[in-house]
Amino acid sequence: MATENMNGGGSSSKGSSNEELLAAARPFLRGELGMVDPELPSLVAVLCAAGAGECYHKHGTFLAHLMDVYRILRLWGASDAVARCGLFHSSYSNSYVDLAIFHPDTGRDAVRAIVGAHAERLVHLFCVVPRHALIHDDLHLRYTDAELRDHLAASQASLAAARAGRSASVDEPWRRKLRSLVPPEGVVAKHIRTGEPVKLSRRVVAVFILMTVADFSDQYTDYQDKLFGNDDGRLEFHGDNWGALWPGTGKPGLWVSAMSRLAALYNLIARDEQLDKLTAMASSLDDGRSNEDDDDVIVGELVIPPVFERCSRVLDPGEQKAARDLYWEAICSGGDAEASKVEAMLRESIAKNPFVGEPELVLAQVLLNGGRYEEAAAAAERGVRLLLEWGSSWDKRMSWEGWVSWGRVMGDKAKLRQWPRTAWGIINLGLVRGVVNTN
Repeated sequence: MATENMNGGGSSSKGSSNEELLAAARPFLRGELGMVDPELPSLVAVLCAAGAGECYHKHGTFLAHLMDVYRILRLWGASDAVARCGLFHSSYSNSYVDLAIFHPDTGRDAVRAIVGAHAERLVHLFCVVPRHALIHDDLHLRYTDAELRDHLAASQASLAAARAGRSASVDEPWRRKLRSLVPPEGVVAKHIRTGEPVKLSRRVVAVFILMTVADFSDQYTDYQDKLFGNDDGRLEFHGDNWGALWPGTGKPGLWVSAMSRLAALYNLIARDEQLDKLTAMASSLDDGRSNEDDDDVIVGELVIPPVFERCSRVLDPGEQKAARDLYWEAICSGGDAEASKVEAMLRESIAKNPFVGEPELVLAQVLLNGGRYEEAAAAAERGVRLLLEWGSSWDKRMSWEGWVSWGRVMGDKAKLRQWPRTAWGIINLGLVRGVVNTN
């Protein structure tokens, strides 16, 4: 079943204000891990002792990646089991990476005792299924962008009709196609090492889609674009440029369009489950839970993250690339270009890809430099909101925490109608309003 409300760690529902989003993010910003989950500090200590902080992972260390994915899932409202799966998600190694800091056969009892049986079950499944085939080949690449947009609109109309008391048909084109790819009874994948069948409930498949969006958003830069020849931004993994030099230029990677497609698929599954629940309740006063798979119970409800306007928008890959290139040109121009030209590039970038926060924050600084405080405050607020909704940075030259704090500083200064006019004044910036008052 699905819900439009966020449960668990995040409070990122449709009506959440920046302050509510910030309140959910603050324990992560302050490193107060025990405020998120009393057992989280000990879970992280186990990962540290297992050597996760010494292992490489695309954008840094394995430990940093695991903690970032956990943070993203928590801010999106994932259940304890799903968030803890994110924290340990590749620790048995998997179809993508060689990172078995725990032995996949003999170490399961130890991990189960640490994270709990439900989370360990998800970690195990995540690590033994062929995720690329499951998520990309069998789902992501089976839809066109236009088809996804049409099916999102049709599914929303189906839900509205069902809530108004009209019956929902599984023969609607959007439901028929979805169910042909991810049937209500789930799918069967092959174990990546033994070849044995591994049954996955549909809700587990959905959660693995959600985790893939979180995973890519945390780690992907232009280095992966070079590795896989992702010049068009469609992320179809056609290339094999194994000699690409890490870490690349640091330019934001072209992952956002593909992840918007996966987010849309996740939303379609959630909406189909909602329709099943409404149909069951209408026909027998059943709450729709009686036929749940055990793994569905472990996963819990399918929460809808706030990104891509609550997983309801699909970003065109060409627009994504144009937006990224405009941003890069603007931010790399420094003081060499006229402020009006930089502003125009940033505004066009935002118009083409309104789903990431960093262009808004760079625009806020341009506006502050020009003394346009009201506009700067609005841009800073939009940028910080997007960063808080994602729980990760798009421009990974700076950390998520760094971008959030920079956006908050600019927002504070814009509201005070103040902005330094010297280099020493700029370098003096740092304190965020209200932080001292809460100590």
